[in-house]
Amino acid sequence: MNKISDIVYLNGCYVPISEAKISVLDRGFMFADSVYEVIPVYGGALFRQNQHIDRLLYSLHEIHITPPYDAPAWLNLCAKVIEKNAFNNGHLYIQLTRGSPPSRSHTFNSDLQPTILIMCQSVDTPDLASLDNEMGISAITTNDIRWHRCDIKSTALLPNVLIRQQAKDKNAAEAIMIKDGLVTEGAASNVFIIKGNKLLTPPKSNHVLGGTTRDLVLELASTQKLTSKTAKIPLLTLETADEIWVTSSTMGIIPVVSLNDKLVGDGKPGPFWRKIAQCYANYRQNIIEDSKC
Repeated sequence: MNKISDIVYLNGCYVPISEAKISVLDRGFMFADSVYEVIPVYGGALFRQNQHIDRLLYSLHEIHITPPYDAPAWLNLCAKVIEKNAFNNGHLYIQLTRGSPPSRSHTFNSDLQPTILIMCQSVDTPDLASLDNEMGISAITTNDIRWHRCDIKSTALLPNVLIRQQAKDKNAAEAIMIKDGLVTEGAASNVFIIKGNKLLTPPKSNHVLGGTTRDLVLELASTQKLTSKTAKIPLLTLETADEIWVTSSTMGIIPVVSLNDKLVGDGKPGPFWRKIAQCYANYRQNIIEDSKC
């Protein structure tokens, strides 16, 4: 069961979550004028921490918020939240809004004090053993209705919420979005396919969030001598793929075995997924073991 940690960091203080309060005029609340980051935690250690903080700093830059901390300071705050909650496994959530002005206005001043929240949440993390021969998820395809700056990890997630709900209403676990006939990403994931002996994923762009797990999959593929490339993926190519995977920091690497109620391949997780999923599991386990040293 997912559970938020008892102690959160809010604007310089470590407080019980029941006492964490922000102004109703906060621009994150009023306009979703904010960005966020989600970092997996395994064995009390942050997973790919530098890549996640780099992405947070990129998002802040793109919406014209001066970062209140540098990367080492962010990591120090994260470590303290983990320590104060004796937190071992799940993910750490960072959200930073532009702050709370004295009145509601679409425009903003650069001198606002940002609102900063850091908290931990336990999650049910799927592992290799739980995704055996008969496992995997179903997905649907749908139009990508989001804005044109999906490379920013913004909290303006209403389109993603509606798209993921559309998948749920059709008894699917994920929706793969299509823009101008091409795959962009999932409602909360990046997308990979196997076509022949090649691993393909859409290139990073303003329509695709640069996923840290996505980047790790490409790294792992290179260690296994699996030919991989970023390439545009037409809908027809997706529909005729030998394997489809979706990846995210919270899910890991998940095989899609059914797309729009049609089997992907033989309807079971494929051999290429098994190879990369095992590499991912080993990579994660090494982090856990290193954290014990």
